[in-house]
Amino acid sequence: MRTSSPLISPKEITLGAGTIIIDARSGVDAFERYKSSHLAGAFHADLDHDLAKKPADPAVGGRHPLPEVKDFAAYVGKLGITPSTSVVVYDDKSGANAAARFWWMLRALGHDKIQVVDGGLAAIIRDGLSLESGSNEPSSTAPYPSDRWQLPTVSIDEVKTAAKDPQALVIDVREAYRYRGDQEPIDLVAGHIPGAVNIPYINNLSDDGTFRAADDLAALYHQAVGHRDPSRIVVHCGSGVTACHTLLALDHAGIKGANLYVGSWSEWSRRNLPIAKGDS
Repeated sequence: MRTSSPLISPKEITLGAGTIIIDARSGVDAFERYKSSHLAGAFHADLDHDLAKKPADPAVGGRHPLPEVKDFAAYVGKLGITPSTSVVVYDDKSGANAAARFWWMLRALGHDKIQVVDGGLAAIIRDGLSLESGSNEPSSTAPYPSDRWQLPTVSIDEVKTAAKDPQALVIDVREAYRYRGDQEPIDLVAGHIPGAVNIPYINNLSDDGTFRAADDLAALYHQAVGHRDPSRIVVHCGSGVTACHTLLALDHAGIKGANLYVGSWSEWSRRNLPIAKGDS
C-alpha cells in the first residue's frame, strides 16, 4: 500500500530495521560531506553515478538522463530495497536536488513506500535526530522487480507539441532570472521554451525550507493548470532533477500524473530550437 504522503517529517522517521535511509546530497564533495555527518544508518546515493547515466552528448537527453531501468533496478537491489521496504530520502537542498529525483525514480520503478524528508538535512539537524560519521554498506539483494518506468515522461518532440497546445501546459521550474534569460549559469544558452510558464520550484517551499501545505500548493498550481488534465502537464528544469521537486509538490497537492521532461533545458537549448526571453 502506498504511503499517504510523499513527505515525512524528521520526527516521524523510524530508524532501524525495516526502513532504509538514503542521503542524496550531490556535488563534487558530496560523499565527503556524507562521511563527515549523516543521519544514522543512511546510505549515500550519488546523482551523477547512481541516479543518471553520463550522457555521450547532452543535446540528446540532457545533462542528467535517466539510467536504463535494469541498471537502476540492480542499484536499488544493491541498496537492499525490496517491494516491502520503507525508504526515506533526504538532501541538503530541501529536496530540490537529488532527493526528489530519487523519490521520482523509485516511484517510477513501481515502489510506493518512499518519502522525502520535509525540510531535508537542516530539519533533521534542527529536530535533533541522531547523526553519525563514516560510511555504511548496504546488504545487497536481488534487482528490484521492475522492467519499465511507470511514471510518465515526454520526449523533446512531445514537448514541442505541448508548448503550442492550449490544452497542455509546460512548466519551467527554474529560477525566474534563468527563465527570463537574464543569465544562464549552467547551460550554454539563456532563455526558455516558447510557451512555457515559469513556476519556480522555490514557490513549493515555506520560509523554513519545508513544503507548503497541500491546500496551498493545490491553489498555486490549479491557478496555472486550470481545468487541464494532469496528463497534459509537462514539468522541466535544467536537467530533469529539480523538476522532480515540483512533481513531488504536485503529488502532495493531489495533482497526480504530470509528465517529466528529463532532457529539460539542457537538451532543448542545445538543439537549435526556438528560444524565448522575458517574462512570457
